[in-house]
Formats: sequence, structure tokens, C-alpha cells
Amino acid sequence: MTGTNEDHVLHRIDNGVAWITLNRPEAMNAVTPDQRERVIALLAEASADPGVRAVVVTATGKGFCAGADLRGGSTPAGERVAGDVARMIRLGAQRLITAVLDCEKPVLAAVNGTAAGIGAHLALACDLVIAAEPARFIEVFVRRGLVPDGGGAYLLPRLVGPQKAKELMFFGDAVPAVEAERLGLVNLVVPAEELEATARAWAERLAQGPTRALAMTKQLVNASLDGDRAAALAAEATAQEINMTTADANEGVAGFVERRTPKYLGR
Repeated sequence: MTGTNEDHVLHRIDNGVAWITLNRPEAMNAVTPDQRERVIALLAEASADPGVRAVVVTATGKGFCAGADLRGGSTPAGERVAGDVARMIRLGAQRLITAVLDCEKPVLAAVNGTAAGIGAHLALACDLVIAAEPARFIEVFVRRGLVPDGGGAYLLPRLVGPQKAKELMFFGDAVPAVEAERLGLVNLVVPAEELEATARAWAERLAQGPTRALAMTKQLVNASLDGDRAAALAAEATAQEINMTTADANEGVAGFVERRTPKYLGR
């Protein structure tokens, strides 16, 4: 593998949007441990940077992410010790997916091509998913005799229900972008040549929104899938209390009262 880690994960900030781009097209962007760590770090930076108000995760070439790079793994050969695999999953794939779910800015996936295994879960963990027409989503684990990792058995049932999730995971069939949209895995499918422009338009619209309100809305929706009604309503009330102290909330109310379009600053 040639090139630096920065070469393999491109990063730029444009109009309040952080673009995180997997850049190993020759490997269909199969993600290495170094790439994974850089993506996790960039998502943490996006959360902490007030100049970043939305994130796009995308890739170069024909593939979005073909999964984990099993050929370039850093695990030394030798006898496996009990606990090694579970630790590797916790510190690896699960941290990557958690970084997306916990990012305090809305994260949009612009899926340019095949998203397989952890690559599919990386996309599905994002808050919004735009897919190019050639894109496909594949729960590839069963083809390798493996159990899904990277939160797949957590994410998929919440998106498509348990029966469909099991069908996708049991058979490992490729799901074309149009079918993925029908199932609810994808928000929008566009021609390949329109993917970047559409992702930019959506992300910049998010970046002009009330950033803290969006962060708390994301947290509420994600948490609602795991808790009961009482917990969800209590969390909602707390979020409302916190959000009403922000400048953007005051600006939104003032804009309504004054019959003008509010201008949000992300504070």
C-alpha cells in the first residue's frame, strides 16, 4: 500500500461542510485500520469545530467501501487468544460506526458505488443517505462465513424491520440503489454525475440550519429506538430546555415573530 494516511482519507471544509473522502479506489476503498482511525478522528474534530456544521462521507472511484481490508490487516499471525476477536471488533468496526452515530453534526453519506460489509454499515449509520444509481448495498458477511459486525444487526432492523434485515443478512444478496431507496435504506437516488452536487446542496442546507437543535434532534431520534416512551419524553423535554438557551433558538423565534427568514449561526 503506497501513499500516506492523509492521501487515503481526503479532508476539506467548504461552506461549513466537512468532506471526508475515502481514497483508495484501486481497492474499492476497502478500509484499513489507519483509514478507520483517521475517519474517527475527523468526525470528532467536526463535532468540536464550530466552523463545521455538517459532514459528508463519500469516496473516490467506482466503490464507496468494499468493507474492511482483510488483506492489509495489522493482526500478527499466530495462535488466537480468547477475547482477541471481540476486542478487535469493539476497538475497530464498532468505534467507527459509533463515531458516526455520536457525531454532533448531521452526517450525510454520498454513496458513489458498492457499499459492502462495514462499508454498508458506515453509510447506514449516517443521518441521511444519497446514493448514485450504480450503488449497491451488500451484507457480505455470510459469503465469508462471518457474523455481521460494525453494528449491522443493530442498524438494519431499525431501518427495514427484523424480517427483512434477516433476509439481507442470511443471503448476502446485492441490493441495488433503487431497491435500497424503496426499503428505506436510502433517502434519495440520483444519476452518478449528479451525486456530488446533490450531496453538496443537501449538506449546505444542513449547514445553514440551527446546528445545536439538529444535534439534539439527532440524539433524540437515535435514542428513541432503544428506550421506552417515558425516557423518550423526558429526553425531549431536557433537549427543549437546553436548546432554548441557544442563540439560534432565539433567532428562530424572532424571525417568526418579525415575519422574516431567520439566519442561523450554529450557536
